[in-house]
Formats: sequence, C-alpha cells, structure tokens
Amino acid sequence: MAPPNAARAAADLVLTEPGLSVISVAVEEARRIFRRMNSYAVFRIAETIRVLLFLTLSILVFEFYPVTAVMVVLLALLNDVPIMMIAYDNAPVAGEPRRWDMRRTLWEAALLGGLGVLATFLLYWLARNYLALPTPEVQTLIFLKLLVAGHMTLYITRADGVFWQRPWPNWRLFVTVEATQIVGTLAAVYGWFISGIGWPLALMVWGFSLLSFLVNATAKVALVKLMSHRAHHQSRHLDRMESTMHSH
Repeated sequence: MAPPNAARAAADLVLTEPGLSVISVAVEEARRIFRRMNSYAVFRIAETIRVLLFLTLSILVFEFYPVTAVMVVLLALLNDVPIMMIAYDNAPVAGEPRRWDMRRTLWEAALLGGLGVLATFLLYWLARNYLALPTPEVQTLIFLKLLVAGHMTLYITRADGVFWQRPWPNWRLFVTVEATQIVGTLAAVYGWFISGIGWPLALMVWGFSLLSFLVNATAKVALVKLMSHRAHHQSRHLDRMESTMHSH
C-alpha cells in the first residue's frame, strides 16, 4: 500500500473529517464560488459597456469630454476595492448544479450596461440644458453618477432574484461599497482633485442613481424570469421529442 501522504497527493479530493458532511460543504462552497464568478463577470462587462460606450458616444456625437483624466483614475481606484470584496460575499447557493451560460451572462450585462448609458445621458441632458451648469460641474456630476450607480450594480448582479433577498451582502462588500461611494461623494462635494458641486447637486445625483438602481433591478429580474421560462420550455420540448423518438 502507498504511504498515506502519497495517497493524499494522488487524490482529487481529500476528506479532512469523518463522514460525508465535508462533501456537502464542499459542494455548497463550489456553488457559492460559481455565483461570485458569475456576479463578477456580469458586473465587469456591464460596467465596461456603461462607461466606455457612454464616453465614446459623448466624444463622437456631442464632442464633449464627460470626465477628466483625474476622474478616470479616481473611478478606477474606487471601483477596484469593492470588486475585490466579491470574493467574500454571501452568495446564494443554487439548489441544483449550474453550468456556465455565457449567453445569459452577456444578456444581463448588456441590459444593465445599456440602461446605465441611457440614464447617464439623461443626467447629462438635465445638467446641460435644464440646470445650465458649466462644463466642470457637469463633469463632476457625471463622475459621481458613474461611481454611485456603478457600485449599486453590485447589489443587482449578486443574485438572480430581487436585490433584498437573503443571503444579504457580506459586511466586507457592503462596507467597502458604501465607503468608496462616500469618499467619491465627498470629493465631488468639496472639490478634491475635481470641481466641487456642493451638497444639493450631490444629493440630486444620489436620488437619480437610486431611481436608476430600482429600474435596473426590476428589468434584470424580468430578464432572468424570461430566460428561465424559455429554458424550461425548451427543456420540456426536448424531453417530449426524446420520448416520441423512443416510443417509435
């Protein structure tokens, strides 16, 4: 017989405790990791669509630079911290095995990213045409909206259902999301490295972002239900076809 250490090294799975409960725990953790990976993928793609598409269209169509180079750096720095905390999130455990569905991931990301682009252009229009703000303040409004609304998207992507369903976000994720939002808000209000806009405009951006968050969350849940219904219908159709073939 091989020595115990050699057997462990050759094994694909090593049970560290007696009984089969360790296997159940391993399966649950694997499904949590899969959920976190999916959340990260949807969030990252949605944010890329939202930021890059908005910046590109603003420059090409309106000949307007919506954010400065300093704002881009701040966005990158403030986004990285909450993203790392996805690894600690209390992701929901699926009741059955899941496969990687890139089609669904891209649809969710495209929906959230597209709605984010539309909302940001709406805020840009309000700031330029309704509030008649100077360019530096418009840029700060856009910066704050990209930051606040972008971080709120993490709460939408972490689960298939409504954002308030349990398990709730891990405290590390929640604290870092809110802390970076507060830092970005203070920078926008008091003009740290960027033009200050004061509290009234900053609170307006927060209200606008919360409204966008509710719209995006509702749209995402509707999309998930639609895609799940279609997948279930296709599965039943295939089952009927197989049963028909076997009967013949």
